[in-house]
Amino acid sequence: MKKIIILIICIVIIVLSTFGVKYINYRAERNKIKQDNLEYEIYLNKQIFGTELTTFINKATDNNERNKVIKDDKGFYIQNDTNSIEVEIRITDNNTTYKMETLYNSGMINFVQNYNSIYFECTKIEYNKLGKVNYLLFEQKSN
Repeated sequence: MKKIIILIICIVIIVLSTFGVKYINYRAERNKIKQDNLEYEIYLNKQIFGTELTTFINKATDNNERNKVIKDDKGFYIQNDTNSIEVEIRITDNNTTYKMETLYNSGMINFVQNYNSIYFECTKIEYNKLGKVNYLLFEQKSN
């Protein structure tokens, strides 16, 4: 009888420990996602200069390169629903929306020369199925 009770207690302890470890890992992962998202969410509805936008594009590009996000045949990053970041920039001067890769590949120097003191505002953020930021839209604002 004692052996059965001890066995049941051991099984309960193992089950509770397993759930406890899984819960701790889940909370740690959610906190990491929140922390990573905060790096991007601070830009939502905030106006920044074109120079700061170039820094942001470099950061997003570096994120995609570090996470080995695959590119399509046109050189655009393919969304992977885990760790990719897509940034689009809407320029009102010519009413065109550019992907960050277009500006990055054509040379950020030209962009900085033309838009360094122009304000841009992040007007849209989207999240992937894991809850991570994976899309941001910056729009040129009239000064």
